[in-house]
Amino acid sequence: MSIRVEPSVHEALVECDQGNAFMKLYLIRHGQTDWNLAQRFQGQSDIPLNEIGRRQANALAGRLSSQPFDVVYSSDLQRALETTNIIAGDRLEIKEDVRLREMNFGDWEGATYNKIKEEYPDALTAWEDDVYKNAPPNGETLEQLAIRAQSVLKDILENWKDKTVLLVAHGGVLQSLICLALNLPPRMYWQFHVSPASLSEISFYPAGAIVNLLNDISHLENNL
Repeated sequence: MSIRVEPSVHEALVECDQGNAFMKLYLIRHGQTDWNLAQRFQGQSDIPLNEIGRRQANALAGRLSSQPFDVVYSSDLQRALETTNIIAGDRLEIKEDVRLREMNFGDWEGATYNKIKEEYPDALTAWEDDVYKNAPPNGETLEQLAIRAQSVLKDILENWKDKTVLLVAHGGVLQSLICLALNLPPRMYWQFHVSPASLSEISFYPAGAIVNLLNDISHLENNL
């Protein structure tokens, strides 16, 4: 199958010949952190789960306890890795991958949207006008994030045919992966929302991908 991104990243295009195989990919966003709660831009700042986040991860572990996985991929940032360890336990080796880190928000990390709007009005306007090409000060563009995400998806499709894969990462990465799987332009990643500790599921076939589940949080109690 083809994974299509925008023309400006043509050199990163991938052709994955799956034959008659298919692969199932479970996508999980890490549990809640204090910065999630405060609505701060986290990016690649290494913020741990808070107590609610750990409870959310345990709820996910319960939901997936009877689901076998062949491999587990995780961002190496601690909020994702802690979520992964709670879910996977000792069942499988975890493949930590720096390519699964959240978008680098540069100088905006740790700040709220209102603070950024106050201190970086011009940069914020430019970023919102074209997040694909414009980066936060000392950060990265959506184009750079999409190339990272595409590289991971290429590896998974090539190496884990006929397998079930668990991947734990961050909102921006997961939204980009969903766009790539569906052959949608990465700019459309705003059209998908993935909550902390949510579960999404994609099946890959020779003819394309099907999203079976998106942003499911039915495993979380009302207080989570």
